[in-house]
Amino acid sequence: MVYILLHRKSVPARVLAEQLGVSRRTIYRDIETLSMAGIPIYTEKGKNGGVSLLPDSVLSKSILSEQEQNEILTALQGLSNMNISEADQVLKKLSTIFNKTATNWLAVDFSDWSGANNYFNDFKTAILKRRTTEFDYYNSYGDKVTRRVEPMQLWFKSKSWYLKGFCLTKQDIRVYKLTRVKNLVVTDNDFPMRAFLDTQDNSAAKDEKVQKETIIRFRVEAEMKYRLFDDFEENEVTEQTDGSYIATVSWEIDNWVHGFVLSYGEFIEVIEPKHFRKAIEDKVKKISAKYL
Repeated sequence: MVYILLHRKSVPARVLAEQLGVSRRTIYRDIETLSMAGIPIYTEKGKNGGVSLLPDSVLSKSILSEQEQNEILTALQGLSNMNISEADQVLKKLSTIFNKTATNWLAVDFSDWSGANNYFNDFKTAILKRRTTEFDYYNSYGDKVTRRVEPMQLWFKSKSWYLKGFCLTKQDIRVYKLTRVKNLVVTDNDFPMRAFLDTQDNSAAKDEKVQKETIIRFRVEAEMKYRLFDDFEENEVTEQTDGSYIATVSWEIDNWVHGFVLSYGEFIEVIEPKHFRKAIEDKVKKISAKYL
């Protein structure tokens, strides 16, 4: 309301109510609230009356700078792309109030190219409405467990989405990879806001068996150069004189890492550690035996 009045000398209460999507009674109540807060706002009755700010007031349009206004619109645009209807409505209103046209330079799509359902929107709804969720979960060893979780936050890290939540079974904060969640049910049971356990990366809070990280070295052929910098950081890769690359990482060796190596086909070789190299060799033999 203040921003509208900063741009216009006087606005009828009826127009304010229509523009802000509220009743006139709400407008008058808000005028009283603003006045009590020290905002120099007043009303005039009659044909040419309306709601105004005192002309010699210290308020100005610089309450928010040009850059701050743009940042607000950008943030709302990001929320609008997440299908939050309220954000889209506020974006339109503030664009009008700031006398700006929101530039649609940002697009967010949380679905993957396969079109598979990763339950992102379901968890988003559960978090915003504070609804308990129930689902089956497959950890990195393929073990299936059933969990009841109070969802707190959707978390994107290293190409994957995770759910941070309070596990009612473990009575602690846990992290779940969304692609391993199956049979999700958002219940009607509300839950209270809990203190959020904020650790640096929550790696120890994952609902999986804890593994120690191991230094792994791969040799990747030049044919797979296009994948290298999607999968590895630049400082993890060293080019060799023959055109191949050596990648050195510190990872937990689990089924995901086995599948990652096999996805490179004949264009990758595990150099070390020896036990991991042997494990890949055994898998390749088992795969090959199926085609003999």
